[in-house]
Amino acid sequence: MANIASQIKRNRQNEKRRLRNKSVRAELRTRTKNAVTAATNGAEDSVEQLRLAVKRIDKAAARGVIHKNTAANHKSRLVRRVAAIEAANQPIEDEVDEEVDE
Repeated sequence: MANIASQIKRNRQNEKRRLRNKSVRAELRTRTKNAVTAATNGAEDSVEQLRLAVKRIDKAAARGVIHKNTAANHKSRLVRRVAAIEAANQPIEDEVDEEVDE
């Protein structure tokens, strides 16, 4: 434990920030999971869930919880993942192969 008053105060501040950042990161993981789950289940609000997840990522970056480049990486990865899931869930239309007479 520190004996210097300024260091004691700094430790208190760091603990408060750590707890605040921890809750923000937990919220990011929750929103991301909700967006992926909604896309997997084909829910109608999957676009809304994705929008909320991206919004939370942007807010975390604005508050300094995560770096802005890290936020961009998270958003890119999430959007690609949701797009891939939705593409896989789309019904495949039977294409009629037309034979070409030569």
